[in-house]
Amino acid sequence: MAHWFHRNPLKATAPVSFNFYGVASSPAANKICNDLRATRARLLEMFTDLTCNPEMMKNATDAYFALLQGFIVSLDGTTQENKMRFIQNFKWTDTLQGNAASAQQDAVFELVSMAFNVAVWYTKFASRLEAHIPRLITAVEKGRDLEARVIDTYIVQCQAEAQEVTIARAIELKHNATIVAALAFETANFYQKADHTLNTLEPDYSSKWRKYLQLKQHFYMAYAYCYHGQTLLSSDKCGEAIRSLQEAEKCYSKAEALCKEYRQTKGPGSTAKPSEQLFFLKLGGLIKNTLEKCQRENGFIYFHKIPADAPQLELKASYGLAEPVSFEFPALSEQWSPGVYATFDLTKGAKDDKAKPKQEEEVKPVKEPDLKPQKDTGCVVS
Repeated sequence: MAHWFHRNPLKATAPVSFNFYGVASSPAANKICNDLRATRARLLEMFTDLTCNPEMMKNATDAYFALLQGFIVSLDGTTQENKMRFIQNFKWTDTLQGNAASAQQDAVFELVSMAFNVAVWYTKFASRLEAHIPRLITAVEKGRDLEARVIDTYIVQCQAEAQEVTIARAIELKHNATIVAALAFETANFYQKADHTLNTLEPDYSSKWRKYLQLKQHFYMAYAYCYHGQTLLSSDKCGEAIRSLQEAEKCYSKAEALCKEYRQTKGPGSTAKPSEQLFFLKLGGLIKNTLEKCQRENGFIYFHKIPADAPQLELKASYGLAEPVSFEFPALSEQWSPGVYATFDLTKGAKDDKAKPKQEEEVKPVKEPDLKPQKDTGCVVS
């Protein structure tokens, strides 16, 4: 995964104590504060825990979100804003903006920021996580994680990478060349769409990501032309098959060049090494061998004229397409009730220790585990 797929860094956040002494005026209210602190810390640990699996991530996410929603949803039977929503300040970095953090005193900001981080880790749930963003009081700045273009790019990239697994599986099971070509063409279009979504963002922080998306687009276009050429050859259209394979060579060479450009481009995120992977290298050999076969057969059997223009790929996959999985927030924790909510008394205010000067909470970058490349024949997504 680390050497085949580009990954932008996880969001980092400042510690949050949830110490509301004076405001939390009952044992039940204090327990909620303590549990919020503990479940948040546990969820943050999950992002860098190599032993964490999707079930563990879901349990940790549900535990924190079930409590946090008590600061957002109405608990007093009115339509008024939850009185606890703006009591705590939260700081988060953005995946494309380096280590500079932005802060909002808003529990909704915490909810969507943490959910975004879960989406980066738990990619297949990404398509529904932007639903709460319009509730933010503070408008989202351009290029920040919660901005529409960044969200949309992550969603499309998730779909593209999910289909990469389908393509690898189809090749492994020796499915019909037409199926592989159609899936590769659809996947290339996903990567192109993701790249175009980023084209109006500031190049300083989007160029590296865009190079990755472009190299993957050309790689899967090479796959599409290669397998489409096999389909044409099996239909005795040898001249068209040769032209399709020639186009595959062009796309593959462009993908190789983009791999070099990508590795030389500065920007956030891990640097993948697709051109060193067996899955990448195998395609180069397949294109070369298939083209040579077509040229031999054309010289001995078909004597077809090779078209000047590459064939138009009007391929539509109807098999193996990746579909987003719906995401739902957990139900409100049973610890919350109108009675417990009433025991949070904002009129008293949180008691600060005025003898000690307040220090700015540091936001440390998330140190992700260093995953070593595996010697395998396919690709695996997180």
